[in-house]
Amino acid sequence: MGPIAWMTVIALLALALVGCGSGSQVVAPRAPDAETARALDTSYEDALTLRNQLALGTLRLEETDWPVTADQASDLLLLWQVLRGTIGSGASAPAEVDALQAQIEAAMTAEQLAAIGAMRLTQADLQAWAQSQSLNMTQGSGLGAGQRGAGRDLSEEERATRQAEREGIGGGAGSGTSRALLDAVIALLETR
Repeated sequence: MGPIAWMTVIALLALALVGCGSGSQVVAPRAPDAETARALDTSYEDALTLRNQLALGTLRLEETDWPVTADQASDLLLLWQVLRGTIGSGASAPAEVDALQAQIEAAMTAEQLAAIGAMRLTQADLQAWAQSQSLNMTQGSGLGAGQRGAGRDLSEEERATRQAEREGIGGGAGSGTSRALLDAVIALLETR
């Protein structure tokens, strides 16, 4: 196990101990099921990455009947913080990121995931959110501004590569708009 993985394990244990010491308990999230896998789709045109769908969708759930509850917030906060740290390290393995995203999905209800899936979030939605936050989308956002029709002309392999780069795997460091989005979700969860 590499140093990043050990740091992640130590951080999780420390946060779990802090949570247990304050009278709350850390609840293991439910395992993702087939319904969860169908709820979030990244194959449609200009679809956001799974992570960005979860993040922006979580923010948008505030405007629905299925916002994140106080009970969910403690588990989700821990998972989003670890995900941010893992991506921010620049040495995250895709399997680590995928596992954390699966845990985030598992901590959400089927209704919440279905609502996010129904939003069919795109790069335009992320851009609109960034503009509402006064973020500059052209510098370090990982959105590939000005590149080949924003993904319309890409092969499946090129599309997967671009998604990995947006998620901070292989090329980027998870900064810019994606980092701001993670920070916004964490800030929301901290208020619960």
